[in-house]
Amino acid sequence: MFVLQQDSTSLEKDIENEVDPSGAFVDTVVFIDKKIFTDKPQPISERSLKDISLSPFISLQQLLKAEKAGLTVFESTGEPGTNQHMFIRGISRPLLSKKDSYQSQPLVVLDGIPLIGEHPFSYMIQSYDLERIGTENNLLANIDIDNIESIRVLKDLSTMAIYGPMAANGVIEITSKRNVENNDRRISLNAFSGFVQRPSVTTINGSYENNFRKQFYDLYTTNGKYSDDDNYPVYLGDSLNNAYYGVSNWSDSYYKTSFQHGINGNISGGGPRANFQFALGNIKNSGIADQTQVERYNARFLLNLKPVKWLTFSSMINGNRLDRDRNRNLSSRYAMMSYFPDLSAPLAPNKEIYDSYLAQYDNSFDDNFSNIVEGYVNLKFEFEKFRFQSRIALDYNESYRDVFYSRPLMESNSFASNYYGFNQRLIFDNVASYDWMIDDKNTFYVEAGGKLQWDAHKYNYAYAYKGVNDFIKVNLLDNDPRNGDNPNYLNPTAFPRQLVYKYLDRTRHNLVSFHTQGTYNYDKKYTASVLLRYDGSSNAQPLARWLFTPVVSLGWNIKEDLLKDNSSLQGLNLRASAGRIGVLNQYDDFSQGPNYTAQVGFTGNVTVPGYNGFAVLTRPYESGWVGYDIPWAYSDQANLGIDASWEKRGLYASVDVYLKETKNQLIPIPSLSEYGYRYMHSAGMSVQNSGIDISFGGNIIENNSKELYWKSGLNFSFNSNKLTALPNGLDELVIDGRLLKVGERIDKFWLFENQGIYLTDADVPEFDGKKLAYNGITMKAGDPIWKDANNDQQINEDDRQLMGNIMPKVSGNWYHTVNYKNWDLNVNLFFNLGRQVVNQEMSNRFNFINNEGSKDLSAIKEITYWEKRGDYSKYPIYNPWSSVNAYQTDQDLFLENASFLKLRTVSLGYKMTDKMLSFLNEGASLYLYVTANNLFTITPYSGRDPELVNFLGYDNGNSHIIPKTYTIGFKLGL
Repeated sequence: MFVLQQDSTSLEKDIENEVDPSGAFVDTVVFIDKKIFTDKPQPISERSLKDISLSPFISLQQLLKAEKAGLTVFESTGEPGTNQHMFIRGISRPLLSKKDSYQSQPLVVLDGIPLIGEHPFSYMIQSYDLERIGTENNLLANIDIDNIESIRVLKDLSTMAIYGPMAANGVIEITSKRNVENNDRRISLNAFSGFVQRPSVTTINGSYENNFRKQFYDLYTTNGKYSDDDNYPVYLGDSLNNAYYGVSNWSDSYYKTSFQHGINGNISGGGPRANFQFALGNIKNSGIADQTQVERYNARFLLNLKPVKWLTFSSMINGNRLDRDRNRNLSSRYAMMSYFPDLSAPLAPNKEIYDSYLAQYDNSFDDNFSNIVEGYVNLKFEFEKFRFQSRIALDYNESYRDVFYSRPLMESNSFASNYYGFNQRLIFDNVASYDWMIDDKNTFYVEAGGKLQWDAHKYNYAYAYKGVNDFIKVNLLDNDPRNGDNPNYLNPTAFPRQLVYKYLDRTRHNLVSFHTQGTYNYDKKYTASVLLRYDGSSNAQPLARWLFTPVVSLGWNIKEDLLKDNSSLQGLNLRASAGRIGVLNQYDDFSQGPNYTAQVGFTGNVTVPGYNGFAVLTRPYESGWVGYDIPWAYSDQANLGIDASWEKRGLYASVDVYLKETKNQLIPIPSLSEYGYRYMHSAGMSVQNSGIDISFGGNIIENNSKELYWKSGLNFSFNSNKLTALPNGLDELVIDGRLLKVGERIDKFWLFENQGIYLTDADVPEFDGKKLAYNGITMKAGDPIWKDANNDQQINEDDRQLMGNIMPKVSGNWYHTVNYKNWDLNVNLFFNLGRQVVNQEMSNRFNFINNEGSKDLSAIKEITYWEKRGDYSKYPIYNPWSSVNAYQTDQDLFLENASFLKLRTVSLGYKMTDKMLSFLNEGASLYLYVTANNLFTITPYSGRDPELVNFLGYDNGNSHIIPKTYTIGFKLGL
């Protein structure tokens, strides 16, 4: 477990009083972890939240990236407000699709409320696994860092098992600032303003692209030289075409230096019997490309009442509004529309022409926003050592997206779509506890509780093509029933009925949980704790609805037991835990066995809910057969940790070694094709993760006057995963272009090993009078030399090899804090080591023959196609016309080392002295600061940024870069 906090003194006080800072529902894990396992709080091994809050980050993922050992954050695009995925202690399932990434996310808990996110079930109606339909807003942008007291990352079962099967991927626990309770008041105002810096890019035009392609024509065309008779793209065929061969100045319209701001006000007051807190905030993050931005408005209110000594009433409501201006990428638009226009001519690099294209968006719109509300009502009864708490909590979010694209953007074919969706979680839980101090040395704590949880996800989605004109931008319906005589009632009027597609879906999940926990402590030296859970899920099949999971935790305070007289040692504690935790199935499709769906798909769409106006149900041939006897998946985990701190120079060290194996997982297996099915979903996949998390640091420089000190800390994690079992005893499985093999990592690439180029036909090996062939195609001069890995004298899929890995083997951060009098300087470096990326952008660039004009996502040329990227000299000149597809992505020619070191944050601040603030009230504080983010990256990767990769580890070049940001701000306390 690791902690980020605003002020350690206030947190220690809360721990001593056993009070949650927010007044919300208190789980006993906090009590056990902080008070029984050790007699003092653990050393804080990361930067404080105050330092992190100096950066203008809007999402929780951005705030935590490069801050926590064992936590990996994938920020695959710099576009503000988009989803970023987090993984704690590696991945426990292969990331075959976006749905798998959604199912691998940790649980985020805000003031005791486990937050609900988007559900990936909408991918079932999508043709492309690119972006989820709807807003695709980052719902974890609902947390204002200035309202937060502490953030904890819970990674082992001793701390996270209390949250049950929702916590199988780890827990991020967020606690708000507590209310003022001393008959005083607290007012704070925090604000910043800054800008994101436009990147410097090298633009190219048709002449550059023509010269690049000419070298291939000179080598491999019939005449041995490029000539006007060769087939050539129209947009490159005329060197007098000023649109493509003229000045390339499109970047002035695409990239912009943009401004951003943030402001938060918080007021709290009251006494021990009644106190409150109210906060308002607004923050705007801007992108550097495509006029992207996201803006959040938030309001928050907390109230605590204690009418009698034994009763406390607490309530909280947190409301947010997210508005996001999305990118205008062609690939995102075409994937969403499931429509590909003529791709033979890309956008022109000329600014005037590009501006005229952008002007067409003025006659279009893309309204994209989300509303998010969390809240709870909590009653706490205290009768000396007995406590009882009862709580009702709610998390609700809804998203809207309305889109219209005018005819000039769609080959005279307009498009409109409307999306509404919500995610809702309602919780009712009760916990009774008893704290028994047997004598001065023996204490015993016991609790029992139960929880009911109702989750619901729903969306309504409709889209239509070919409206009557560009003035009617919504899908109007005939709303006159005419006393029941109107056969066209509720039929579309502005778009052809045959080109209107409507979808709606809803999924529910109910969770019932019971737990009991007992903790024994002897003389503040030895601790033993047992947690027993019994969880029932509606997404489990009837014969396997319930799962029993135990967890055992042990603690030894070595300092108190053996080294009590050692004054230089502040603390030394050994921790151990082992047990089991359930893994929820996100889909209700599997809860009843064989089922029906609306997967007709005759129009080319993945799902069509009807045929000629009649509803249709079929077996799930596309998504796969679901059978019976599907058990609960679960994760067996063990953790051993040691924490130490010393008086001298504030030294601290923390080491955790872990092993976890997630078993009985479902995976689609290509099977039952004779019955028309694409897959059969089978249980039995097991994945093991092992690793070590290390944090250490201290004061490099300190003096007695406390005027100067330099504190530094290093956090890093090693993680390795391994597939330990597949269903039905399989040793390996090929699915969606990935090979899963027992005993190997689950995030490896499956690629051909490239060994050079055949310069002549004579260089191609010959076996029994036949030349070496690729999938039956004879290899020739100009083809790549791919290794015949299995020595069967032919090249095919069996020769692809597992290599590299998507997840970093080592990740961490190295921070420095230098204080001199009232000045402070903070520097945070962030690194990933042992990670590879497939540079798909270079593959697409060299594979121009196969991509030119084809209707595929990889063939789409964004305006950034006219930007010089990568190192062309790294790649051999293969024959791009070869039938073997010489520049296909799945070869190690494009596999690169994506290790990196980044300067994540630099901040300089000054705390005003009391004399300077004499005009304000006593105790007032004012802190001024400047911050810069993402200043440089050191990496061997030849692409733009080794972070800009999708969940498969591919860099397609379409993501916005993570920008450099500069801000100036203040924090005022009254």
